[in-house]
Amino acid sequence: MSPTIRSRHIGQRRFPVNSQSLSAPISWRRMKLKYLVALKSGEAIPGESIKETGDYPVYGGNGFRGYTNSFTHEGERILIGRQGALCGNINYAEGKFWATEHAIVATPKTNFETAWLGETLRVMNLNQYSQSAAQPGIAVEVVENLVIAVPPEGEQRRIADSLHQLSAPIDKLILEKQKLLTLLTEKRRTVIADFLIKGLNKDTPRRDSDIPWLGEIPAHWKVERAKWLFTERDDRSDSGDEELLTVSHLTGVTSRAEKDVNMFMAESLEGYKRCEAGDLVINTLWAWMGAMGIARQPGIVSPAYNVYQPVAQLDPEYIDLLVRTPRFVEEITRYSKGVWSSRLRLYPEGLYEAWLPVPPLDEQRDIVARVQAETRKLDALAEATERTVTVLQERRSALISAAVTGQLDLGDAHAN
Repeated sequence: MSPTIRSRHIGQRRFPVNSQSLSAPISWRRMKLKYLVALKSGEAIPGESIKETGDYPVYGGNGFRGYTNSFTHEGERILIGRQGALCGNINYAEGKFWATEHAIVATPKTNFETAWLGETLRVMNLNQYSQSAAQPGIAVEVVENLVIAVPPEGEQRRIADSLHQLSAPIDKLILEKQKLLTLLTEKRRTVIADFLIKGLNKDTPRRDSDIPWLGEIPAHWKVERAKWLFTERDDRSDSGDEELLTVSHLTGVTSRAEKDVNMFMAESLEGYKRCEAGDLVINTLWAWMGAMGIARQPGIVSPAYNVYQPVAQLDPEYIDLLVRTPRFVEEITRYSKGVWSSRLRLYPEGLYEAWLPVPPLDEQRDIVARVQAETRKLDALAEATERTVTVLQERRSALISAAVTGQLDLGDAHAN
């Protein structure tokens, strides 16, 4: 039997908590958060001091970040994200740990059940108190003066005991669905790479390409140097009035107007590089992450990008799929210049060093059609799985919200 969400205080008045739609039994005490906990930001730590292994865990505004060799706090604590789009989120830490300046640490002033208070704060959606759109952040003085409803200690314990029992089976389902999403992502990559490099017919005669990243390919395919397949285009816009395009490793080449970004925009786009539909556009700075692809429309791109016109025997959609495969990205990174991944640049002379498989044009188009058909099936399953995860998360949130606001029959919860 599922836990019943209803008031256990029939006939009793309920009061709202802050300005939200939350309510709690009138018998619960109302008090400002600062009388339960002392709130203070953690301490800054250099990035190089955070390691994959170490003596003490490090927690930032979004949770666990790694390990370090010293600690700032000891004990069981609630952590509140202080900055960023996810500010106000709730995490937990215990034992000896380091809390960074991006986390607000809640140090107890009195006895209470940590799980009860932590989940109460989560239900209160502290992100709504963010004070800036450009760099979201919440202030300690705002949070510590929020009024919350505090149940008697015995009821806090019952709520805390119920929270795990309520959420554990849902968390298990969510984890299973998230594992499925990971498998679907890997399957999608494998399907694309197999068709692009091995072809549609696995029984066709094969030969060694003599290119390590390609391995064996269909015997009738060609292997060509990129410098024979692409010509750099460096046409500049006189007015900057053309459609502005951008390139990312996630979506390839898209209109910037379709992106929800808060990045610096130049006052004038005059001098930006023109590209035509079918051109290969590479984000020079982020090529090592796979930020490249084919433009589907004419437009202009950053002068820091490189634009290339493919030869006629290349199908643009085939090239778009090929250059965004992890295996090609790994190969192209070998020809990038610079040190460390964040400083690598892929210049034309680097691209031109790479070798690409070139099936007959008709076969390229057949491969694209097959890839699109197969990935549509995988994408549909992934979307359905994501919807299921959303429903489960909403159910989990509703049960926890009901528990910490006294609207859940805890007798029902313990009966499950």
